[in-house]
This record gives sequence, C-alpha cells and structure tokens, in this order.
Amino acid sequence: MDTKIIRNKELNIWEAIIPVIILMSLLAYNIFYKDGAWLGDYSNQFILLIGGLVAAVVGFFNKVSLKVMFDEVLENWKNVFVPIMILFLVGALAGTWLVSGIIPAMVYYGLQVLSPGIFLPASVIIAAIISIATGSSWTTSATVGIALIGIGSALGIPTGMIAGAVISGAYFGDKMSPLSDTTNLAPAMAGTDLFTHIKYMAFTTVPSFVITLIVFTILTTTIDTSGTADISNLLTSINSTFHISPLLFTVPAVVIAMILLKTKPLLALGTGVILASVFAFIFQMDILNNLSDSSFKSIVNSIFVDTQIQTDNEKLTELFSSGGMKGMLWTIFLIVCAMVFGGVMDAIGALARITNTLLSVAKSTFGLFFSTVVSCLGLNAIASDQYLAIVIPGKMFKKAFEDKGLAPENLSRTLEDSGTVTSVLIPWNTCGAYQSGVLGVSVADYAIYAVFNYISPFMTLLFAALGIKIKQLAVNIKK
Repeated sequence: MDTKIIRNKELNIWEAIIPVIILMSLLAYNIFYKDGAWLGDYSNQFILLIGGLVAAVVGFFNKVSLKVMFDEVLENWKNVFVPIMILFLVGALAGTWLVSGIIPAMVYYGLQVLSPGIFLPASVIIAAIISIATGSSWTTSATVGIALIGIGSALGIPTGMIAGAVISGAYFGDKMSPLSDTTNLAPAMAGTDLFTHIKYMAFTTVPSFVITLIVFTILTTTIDTSGTADISNLLTSINSTFHISPLLFTVPAVVIAMILLKTKPLLALGTGVILASVFAFIFQMDILNNLSDSSFKSIVNSIFVDTQIQTDNEKLTELFSSGGMKGMLWTIFLIVCAMVFGGVMDAIGALARITNTLLSVAKSTFGLFFSTVVSCLGLNAIASDQYLAIVIPGKMFKKAFEDKGLAPENLSRTLEDSGTVTSVLIPWNTCGAYQSGVLGVSVADYAIYAVFNYISPFMTLLFAALGIKIKQLAVNIKK
C-alpha cells in the first residue's frame, strides 16, 4: 500500500519496453526452441537477470544511478523475505508430512471418498472453502492442494488438471475472503471499503466460478482413469507401508485452526513441521529406520533434502517422494531473480511509463477498463509480483475512473479480476513460481486448466462492454 511509484520524465515508452521485449524473446526462445534447457536447469533465472541488466543499461543512459536501482531491488527482496521463508517451511512440511504418514493417510482416505466421477469439481469446491476460511491461496495449496494432487494422481487423473482445479478454487476463495491480503489491498488502492468491494466483485466472480465448475464437470467425463480398477491394491499397499490412523489428521487440523485464528503463517507452518516430526516418531518408526541408520537423521533429512519411500506399487513410490527445503531452491532462486528484474524496471521508471502510456489511450469507459486489465496483466509479467500489479494500476487509474464518473469499486473489482488471479499464470511471478513449486506441477501444465484464473479478466471486460453493473458515482466529477 505504501509502494512508491517512480516516474522518469526522460524515459520514453520505447526505452521502457526494450527490457520487456528482450526478456520475453529470450523466455520464448528458451521454452520453444531449447526445451527450457538453454542455460541449464536455471535458464529462466539467468534470463531474468539478463533482463535486469538490460534495464539497468537503459537506466544508466537515462541518468538513473546504480544506488537507486540497487535500493529498489533491495526493497523488493525485503518484500519477498517472508514468502521465501514460507516456501522453505512448505518444503519442510511436505517432507515431514510424508514420513509421518499424514499425506499417505490423506491419500488413503481420499481414495475411498473422492471417486473419479466427482473428483475435479469436488477439488474446486474443497479448495474454495479452505481458501475462503483461511484467506490464502498459498495455504490452501500447501495443505489440501498437496493432498488432492496425491489422491488424483493415484486415481490416474493428469496432475495438470488437478492443479488447475485446486488453483481455480483457491483463487476464488482468496478473492472473496475478507481475510485475504489482496482483497483488502485492492479497495484500499481504489478508495472504497472492503465489504462494498467483495459485494461488487461477486457480480463477476460468481459467474466465473460457475463456469469453472461446469468446465471441470465436463472434463471429468473425458478422463480415462487408470486408477479406478486398482484402488483396492493401492489401499493395501499404503496400509502395508504406513501405519494409517485418523489421528494423523490432528496435525493439519491444528495448522488450519491456527491460520483461522490469524496466527502468523511462519508460526503455523513451523508448528505443522514440529508436530509432524513428533507424529513420525509415534506412528512411523519402521519408516524412519528404513530411511536411515538413525530415526532422528531421517526426520532431519525429510526437512532439508530428498526423501523417497519405497512401496510395492510403482505409482505410489513415485508419489511418496519429497524434496524438502532443497526442493524449493529452484522456486526461491526464480523469485529472487524476478525481484531483480522488477526492481530495476521500477527504479528506472519503466513501470510507470508503460502504465501511463496505457492510460493515455483510454478514451472510452470500456477503453479505461481494458487499459486497467492490460496494465495488471503486464505488470504481473514485468514486475513479477501480484501486489505491484494491484498497487501501481490502482494508483495510476484511480483519478481516471473518478473523471469518468465511475465508482471506485469498479476499479477495485477490475484490479482483483485481472491482477490477483492472473499472477499464478506467469511462471516467473512469485505466485506462479510458488504454486508450481508447492504442487509439483509446471505452470505450462496447469495454466490451461486454471479456468477461473483466465476467465476472470474476460468476465470483467464483458461486463464493461455490456455496461452491466458499472456503478456510477453519486455525483459525477467532470473533467
């Protein structure tokens, strides 16, 4: 909310988009011609740094000091410190929840309840409920999301579909929950109150959610699941490998309860790691002894490095693996490099210049909505952060909406419909990197199935084009 927008009068639009063009070109070349391996496993990270270097050169020729650029990058790093710590804890959580039997128990009981015929729409609804309750799409993915990926994989459902269903539900709940940070940020930027914003946002969000459920219901009929016939074998294999008990659900219940009570995420997730470690000693001593020569060492390994539990079923052996904190390093490096690019772009005034150019061509009411949507989408890709994709357009377009005689909830709704939900569709955005890392599914695999996320901006534009629920100010403000 306190983000400062840096303007640079000497920078023109062509200079502002040079780093963007080079970044997008290199990323496209890497994806389509080099299969993501042009510069090794960390290709995208290096490309983001190259983009940041190009932006720095543009800034240097426009009299922007290195200190200003470094300060902005440092500020960006400070802003993602907590998310990075959360990612480390999510890695530790996945490892300890595996060796303690919590994830296997979720899969075991889930296989008996969630049949392939209802799995995808049920996943959307479950994720939406948890996300509304917690106010966090990230928490939803790190808890029920991981479990649903496991259950669906055992049923033979493509992981991209499952991740798309989880993310669609999680972001619906994130948008509609008064506990969500973005749901509070958007009205603050636009100049309206929280509950007016949520009520007004429901007009576009609920239809998008209904369409999402219909799409996943249809998708369910097209799935040829391989897991249906051998569920009994899967259940037997899980039961023979782990000590399965409903008591294991005590740990996720405590974590979710702490989040509902507004406990800091770091504390809640840390508690989940500690409790799971204790439960591993209580319920899974055989597993711990088989993984290492010391049960304590097995716990430590599950927190920090790779863990794989062998079963008599190849599908389950592949499923019951975790990278611990080490498995999150790729995602964390991506976020760090994205913040370098976004920070330099902000420091040289490129973000403000690009947004101002969009604002200057918004002549009609629809043009204003369209420019806001494009600005949010662009900033999610350029600044690599959903908060900047809400803050910068919110500050830039606020007066333009007033001048058109439009109530501020029009702007706040548009910011959420296009800024919040599309962040997860950008691989190098903090949200895209997080969801991909936590769920273990690449953005390329789940993006097409994240139906709610890409329908939302089109829905807000449809309402604007047809003039549906476009609220006017009580007293029009003339130009």
